[in-house]
Amino acid sequence: MLAHTGKRLTTRITDHVQEKLQAAADLVGATLNQFVVQAALEKAEKVIESESTMILTRRESLRLLEMIENPPLRNDKFLQAQARYQRLKNDAGSTA
Repeated sequence: MLAHTGKRLTTRITDHVQEKLQAAADLVGATLNQFVVQAALEKAEKVIESESTMILTRRESLRLLEMIENPPLRNDKFLQAQARYQRLKNDAGSTA
């Protein structure tokens, strides 16, 4: 009995692209499917990491730490926004 290996991904590619992918797969001793899945997974991991990481300069990181330790006073706009949020949250809770 064959084990279920997961979802299937299908795509159309040109002959040129398939030849290039197959050549690369052959060089690393993988099947075309293995090569494509591994390459896509590596790219996905890089994209996710780059989109979830923020790089700050030393000056920016020191400023951020300063603001965390000593946050600015809450101004009128902040207090209004906070009150509006609480009203919306309470309204949403009463309708649920």
